[in-house]
Amino acid sequence: MTDILLETKDIMKTYTLKKKSLFSEGESLQAVNGVSLQVKKGKTLGIVGESGCGKSTFARTITQLIKPTSGDVIYKGSSITGLKFSELQSLRKEIQMIFQDPYASIDPKKKILQILTEPLDIHKIGTKVEREKKALEMLVKVGLQPEYASRYAHEFSGGQCQRINIARALMLNPELVVCDEPVSALDVSIQAQVINLLIDLQEEFNLTYLFISHDLNVVRYFCDEIAVMYQGEVIEFGEAEEVYNRPQHEYTKKLLSAIPGNK
Repeated sequence: MTDILLETKDIMKTYTLKKKSLFSEGESLQAVNGVSLQVKKGKTLGIVGESGCGKSTFARTITQLIKPTSGDVIYKGSSITGLKFSELQSLRKEIQMIFQDPYASIDPKKKILQILTEPLDIHKIGTKVEREKKALEMLVKVGLQPEYASRYAHEFSGGQCQRINIARALMLNPELVVCDEPVSALDVSIQAQVINLLIDLQEEFNLTYLFISHDLNVVRYFCDEIAVMYQGEVIEFGEAEEVYNRPQHEYTKKLLSAIPGNK
């Protein structure tokens, strides 16, 4: 039986919108509405849905970048929802995130070597020489040249920047990597290269992925299981091929029909 690395129980996230007037009550927006899922160790769970369905908000509750309004996030059998900042610092080593925008995720004022060694600096891992050596090795792991370490983000393409972001996410040897639409801003040919890179790295480092996307084709190829989200709720869940070939919910069928070549 596959171990459960992470589990969410009835996660809800509600935002209070700005009041229209001094005397009116602020309206509420239910971004995530009772999502309960399990992420199996060494596997990839895909969360798919259109923009605004709550999938990225859900991902951020898992990494504790935002706190859920209610519900619980359980990692390795222990709740992480109410952890203090100092306790979260230790958790950051095990749960990392790759964001959608390759350029916005990188500090343009820092050289790539500084960006890659920064996580090790924060957690006081290794000596300066050891940190720099690992950074150069990780660049090679993601398909880039070691000499790129002396350059800045503006000198790279979007695909190269996303490889740098992947390298940074892996510097602390995490167990779980949350990928928030990591290929949606890239050209189709580059998407395939980055997806294949993630697959290779998963095998090499025994990674577990939570993969957020709006593209069912990408999710089908990359993920073991798929959860389809609509208006903050999971409306369908199952093995990737099962969901893709035999969708049960009308919304899932509409997502599939929107793929070019599908009827």
